[in-house]
Amino acid sequence: MMKTLLLNPPSFEGFDGGAGSRWPATREIESYWYPVWLAYPAAMIPESRVLDAPPHGVSPLETIEIAKDYDFVVVFTSTPGFSSDVRLAEMMKATKPELKIAFVGPHVTVQPEASLMASEAIDFITHREFDYTVTEFASGMPLEQIKGISYLQDGKVVHTEPRPQTEDLDALPWVTPIYERDLDITRYTIPFLLYPYISFYTTRGCPAKCTFCLWPQTFDGHAWRQRSVDDVANEVEQALKRFPNIREIFFDDDTFTIGKERVLALCERFKKLNFTWSCTSRVHVDLETLQAMKAAGCRLFIVGFESGNAQILKNIKKGATVEQARTFVKNCNKAGIVIHGDFIVGLPGETKETIAETLQFAKELDCTTIQVSIGHAYPGTEFYDYAARNNFLRVDQDMTDETGHQLPHIEYPGLSRSEMMEAVEHFYGSYYFRPRVVVRIVKNAIFDGGERKRLFKEAKEYLNLRAKRKEFVTSSKS
Repeated sequence: MMKTLLLNPPSFEGFDGGAGSRWPATREIESYWYPVWLAYPAAMIPESRVLDAPPHGVSPLETIEIAKDYDFVVVFTSTPGFSSDVRLAEMMKATKPELKIAFVGPHVTVQPEASLMASEAIDFITHREFDYTVTEFASGMPLEQIKGISYLQDGKVVHTEPRPQTEDLDALPWVTPIYERDLDITRYTIPFLLYPYISFYTTRGCPAKCTFCLWPQTFDGHAWRQRSVDDVANEVEQALKRFPNIREIFFDDDTFTIGKERVLALCERFKKLNFTWSCTSRVHVDLETLQAMKAAGCRLFIVGFESGNAQILKNIKKGATVEQARTFVKNCNKAGIVIHGDFIVGLPGETKETIAETLQFAKELDCTTIQVSIGHAYPGTEFYDYAARNNFLRVDQDMTDETGHQLPHIEYPGLSRSEMMEAVEHFYGSYYFRPRVVVRIVKNAIFDGGERKRLFKEAKEYLNLRAKRKEFVTSSKS
């Protein structure tokens, strides 16, 4: 076996764009998701290490020094961070020419030729899920025999036979022992999750067809595959023993709440373990299921509402309506489950009027916390094809600024890039500076010293970013 480093690279300071992030960017408030995808092959390769550079504050130079001790480096890259990751790979190769480097992730999956041509430092790229792919290479299998990769041979790109999706998820190792071995869980924080937390998957794939969503369209597919209830419950039980100080487990599936019978079966097992957990959800869950989840320890949902405009929801093939969202939120309130709501500015059909409609809708739902993102059209998604086909894509503009924060790279007739950025700031301000929300936040901080400390830190980070966004708007108008 080759000694293998599985790397979430230091693309930007504070950037979370790699092996667990579904929306590659530096957040308004420092946030880090676990590098779940890298942990799977790490558990199968005996001499391996996961290096999650951003949350652990590992610099590019430190990363290069660490890589000298390895034979093979797996780099989980992203569209915003790709150029930076290539430079890092080139420096690693310059320091140790015999080092083998593979790039993995959605970006290289959908742009294999361009990725390989970008640098001779990349020995091969993988397509979609790569658990067994990189493990086979680390075990000494020749490139031409490995399914699901692309590589250069005599200056030409060679694609091997596609690798079938992994169907038996129970056959995969658990990721939580790798967290214990390689990661400092106190480095991971998400503003709306209890601290400290850990997260992992109970399923892969999502049958929903949302046109903007990166992962199902480019990486783990629309086929919904599940771990058995026993396998999930057993990992939870072991994780609670490994990490007795965690306050929450987050199930970071594309959508955890698909399949009522499975959810109820998991709840029956979770009740016996007596722990707090949160998960992703769509708005189709009924009150009976919500109440069962609450009884089993569920605290919070992340829900992508996206827009309050019915036509935009149709345009993006959300498969959900505004009325379904309203009913779902009312039922969550009855069950006692809080919601972190996600909204997007700049989806197909967006206008100043629809943004105002979505803001009003968000206020009506009154989620405990929200995130407002700029619509990013990632290569490989229907959204990207739509924007490119209609000349809405600004190929002359970067997706992020020099620190990895989102910049608009789409412009519609009647809705400019600066207006989208301005709308995001207005959305946050109008939502969070309502008296009822201020009281809710201050009330939590009064009775929790840790919450006060975190609130101060988050406010400082957000105000710094807000100033940068205002600068962008001013410069765009001048």
